[in-house]
Amino acid sequence: MLRNFFLRLFFRDLNIPQKLLENIRELEDIISYRFRDKHLLIQALTHRSYTSKHGNGHRADSNERLEFLGDSVLNFIVGKYFYNKFLDKQEGDLTKMRSVLVSGENLSTVAKELDLGKFILMSEFEERSGGREKNSILEDCMEALIGAVYLDGGMEMAERVIELLILSNSADNLSGMKFSNFKSELLELVQSHGYPPPRYETVNTEGPEHDKIFTVNVMINDKMITNGISNSKKRAEQEASAEALEMISDDIKFLDSLKDTDTGDDV
Repeated sequence: MLRNFFLRLFFRDLNIPQKLLENIRELEDIISYRFRDKHLLIQALTHRSYTSKHGNGHRADSNERLEFLGDSVLNFIVGKYFYNKFLDKQEGDLTKMRSVLVSGENLSTVAKELDLGKFILMSEFEERSGGREKNSILEDCMEALIGAVYLDGGMEMAERVIELLILSNSADNLSGMKFSNFKSELLELVQSHGYPPPRYETVNTEGPEHDKIFTVNVMINDKMITNGISNSKKRAEQEASAEALEMISDDIKFLDSLKDTDTGDDV
């Protein structure tokens, strides 16, 4: 009781809303880590738009410095994990694998799964503009959170949190890497035959907002070649590219059939 009383006084001095104070324990439960220094957690959740209206207004009180630190910690931990796990992989492959997990796209996806946006301190204007769902803000907050855990509990605790939030789903995230070069391979092949770069058109979207399925056509020389279907546009594009490459490899003259022909119907 006494500890909670002093915590309430502490957060009141920081101009922290009561709602956030009530949610702090929920976030700690989600990431399975209890902060000894709650100020670090608050700073990790503080967007720069909030500091302009609260506190002393110095940008150092926002999560930007923690974001910088968290990015370095995340890259090191993920790199170490892949180095030890995949002994047969060379530097290039390890770098690609790490880039998938530490990418802004993946971090913002993880943040949305955690519902991290509701914990972030931001200005009313930023919130009205959809800030709690902005990928850039969510990505930065994830990195800042990792930086805060590192400062509060050291590398071992940071590694545990990263394993729980990011590395635990690494197999699913990396499963799409088998498609990672298909778009570039198709581009090189098509351009080597004198055609313009392939185009990708999303022709169908089905399912609820949180679980959409995309159908994407790949076009070469303005002709539809094939399509890919996946729960992300990027992966659908890669799958379409992979199938197009297979079609071309099965028929070496396939690309020749895409050339514009003169029908001789001009009058």
